[in-house]
Amino acid sequence: MSRRSIRVASALLTAAVLVPLFTAPPAGAGTKSSGSAPADGRVVVSEDFSGNSLPAGFRPAEGTWEVKNGRLYGTSADSNQQSRITFGEHLNDFRIEVTARFESVKDSARWTAMGLDVPANGSVPWSIATMRSGTTASNGLEFAQRTPTGTWNVTDTAAAASAAGTGRDVRIAVEVHGTKARWFFDGREAMRTTRVARSAEGVEALVVNGSTVSFDDLKVTELPSESWIRPAGSPMTVIAHRGASSAAPENTLVSDEVARRGGAEYIENDVQPSKDGVPYVLHDSTVDRTTDGKGAVRNLTSAQLDALDAGSWFGPSYTGTRIPTLAAQLDDLRSRGGNLLLEIKGAHTRDEVATIVKTIRDHGMTDRVFVQSFEVDALKYTRELAPELPLGLLRGSLDADPVALSKELGLASYNPSDDALSKRPGVVADLHRAGVAVMVWTVDSPARWQALEAGGVDGIITNRPAELAGWNAAQQQDRPTPPAAPTVTITSPVASASLDRSQTPVAAVQATGADKVTLTLDGDAVTPGKPLDLTALAAGKHTLRAEVTGPGGTAHATSTFTVRATPTGLAHLVLTSGADANRVATMTTMLGHRHYSQLANWAAHQSGNGLDAARAALIVAEARALAAG
Repeated sequence: MSRRSIRVASALLTAAVLVPLFTAPPAGAGTKSSGSAPADGRVVVSEDFSGNSLPAGFRPAEGTWEVKNGRLYGTSADSNQQSRITFGEHLNDFRIEVTARFESVKDSARWTAMGLDVPANGSVPWSIATMRSGTTASNGLEFAQRTPTGTWNVTDTAAAASAAGTGRDVRIAVEVHGTKARWFFDGREAMRTTRVARSAEGVEALVVNGSTVSFDDLKVTELPSESWIRPAGSPMTVIAHRGASSAAPENTLVSDEVARRGGAEYIENDVQPSKDGVPYVLHDSTVDRTTDGKGAVRNLTSAQLDALDAGSWFGPSYTGTRIPTLAAQLDDLRSRGGNLLLEIKGAHTRDEVATIVKTIRDHGMTDRVFVQSFEVDALKYTRELAPELPLGLLRGSLDADPVALSKELGLASYNPSDDALSKRPGVVADLHRAGVAVMVWTVDSPARWQALEAGGVDGIITNRPAELAGWNAAQQQDRPTPPAAPTVTITSPVASASLDRSQTPVAAVQATGADKVTLTLDGDAVTPGKPLDLTALAAGKHTLRAEVTGPGGTAHATSTFTVRATPTGLAHLVLTSGADANRVATMTTMLGHRHYSQLANWAAHQSGNGLDAARAALIVAEARALAAG
């Protein structure tokens, strides 16, 4: 990917590329909640580090942090020091993005990170998204956790398409929705995780290890709750059918773990009650096929189910694997990461559904469970008992009007078989217009993945989650990167500068992703890269405004500076007034003796009579300001 940068002061015009990281769903689209965040996203932090000190709300916790040259610099003395600085506020759904540059590193394994959930004082535990300077290594990018005991838990790794190296600006970003996150490197999605450890109070941060890293254009934006409808350009959601059922015994904790490690974002499992009413994770109505026992699930007690071997049928290495209870599965997901697409299997009474709902709530997992079923009554009971849980209707053949039925049942997703959808693929667009997602089952063929991806399907339920995750990654690498939204910063005069008329600051901006730059001073066009003539300006505040346009749109920036009265500035006005030598000598004599009032009266009398009227007015105003001060 090419990168260009603009420094108008030196007449260089360049551009960088960054894909939009979030596409808001259509109005009414199904989300995890009813839209607690603004549709356009509230900007929580936006900092270009144009000042001379750390911005308000930035809290250094370790290492050296300073603002200079329009950037934030973080330094870690060695590989054992994690220099960090916190900022922002606790958010469930947000995007953090920043331009980062390794200035120097101890070695290519040293890293910097965006803190996704870090205590405000910088103490452990943390959840971070890490970038090494050697980003093309297999662990060049990571999602990782610093545990309460100070150890590391690296949950996900990936290689970036290009090297960050040293001295190169890269735009990095992470989009977070609860425990789920997407890592973006220079505009491309590099990996996903479902295992971000979250707290009730953690904020955002930057971290540096064994290096000096500079940062610019930091932004934290609150996002709407996650849409089940796939944003444009994003890959399909990987849903592991009964866990990684092609690689481990289905509907067991071990198959869940294999699926999680293979990149599944959701585990799809089935639930039904034992004879004594305990919800168990099992697909068939009997235990005959997948255990060493016999009989209907509903005729066996929890003690009997707990004693069964649910692994040896798949392979001897899985001997002793047990049928998990729903409670055990939820505990596993909560502690190890992941989300659950839970099928209520077969007909359930309202009380049986209430037990499932209570189990989900008791384990604090309502924000990580999606309920689906072939049974309309089960979905109606769930909606009545737990309106916060998203619902999906499973179908072996399409209904006459899926949109109307989805609205009637309050569905977040309509989930047909692949065979059914292949007969009426246009129903995907119909459902999307109604704000309903489409998750298709059970698809293991890359040829069908390709067709469903092109048809706009949002998620695939598959027995081959690792393969689908890899296929998704390959598709992302082949997809062209959309043009970036441009950025612009006015770099000179420095914001809030106080100047006198003897100074000639150069008007300069720095921008990315732009082909055209327009700069105005108090509404009048000025030439970027040229000195400003302060002798023509009135005393007081003045505003520079920059507008840049590029393939990705338009951006603006404003900056103010103040022209103040000083003896040096007044002297400059006199010496450059164009008056004859005698008049200049008269004025400089009065100025040298600090006879400011006398000078003001004399200049007013000489206005238009050997002293240019406009320049005389400025000299009068400047001299009177000094006399009053």
